[in-house]
Amino acid sequence: MNESVLIQRSLAGEIEPFNELVLHYQGLAFSVAYRMLQDSETAADAVQDSFVKAFRALHTFKGGNFKAWLLRIVTNTCYDVLRSRQRRATESLDDLPVEQEYAHQLLDDAESPEQHAERMELNSAIEQGIQSLPPDQRLALILCDVHGYAYEEIAEITQMPIGTVKSRISRGRAKLRNYLYRQPELLPSTFRPTEEAE
Repeated sequence: MNESVLIQRSLAGEIEPFNELVLHYQGLAFSVAYRMLQDSETAADAVQDSFVKAFRALHTFKGGNFKAWLLRIVTNTCYDVLRSRQRRATESLDDLPVEQEYAHQLLDDAESPEQHAERMELNSAIEQGIQSLPPDQRLALILCDVHGYAYEEIAEITQMPIGTVKSRISRGRAKLRNYLYRQPELLPSTFRPTEEAE
């Protein structure tokens, strides 16, 4: 895929090249949106809205990192959804379902059923902990620790100074660790802190 050619053809009004860009990035966009919003349908809607916004705003893309530009639109759309939820106050983060639709992809055939169950339990606890974070720290942690982006890339995606990105990641990790320590019952027994560790 020659991304720059697809972008140029999309700018000329062609739909097919933009559809190729959508197919290439939709998995990543959904993963980020899902972890921000914790609801499959809402995440899918946010991704769809984001691609529509991206197509309409394509003329504002001035070159550089298209993926970062696109993820910025996705994350801003997610923030809009979270703000809308807050205004309506119809559901709290505690009420959001923790779904594991994607968990089967992580299954290692060498695992025993007990090991798999324990890992799923740990994943669920971590997901709940991530959802307990403020949205800015949640996004930074998702981009860094889930998707493996470097600080510089996260700064580009979020349009924040690199110092702010580092601070949000550091604070997010500390809050996540404290969340898990305060709620050890969420963790599989082998991961629960001992009294000495507390």
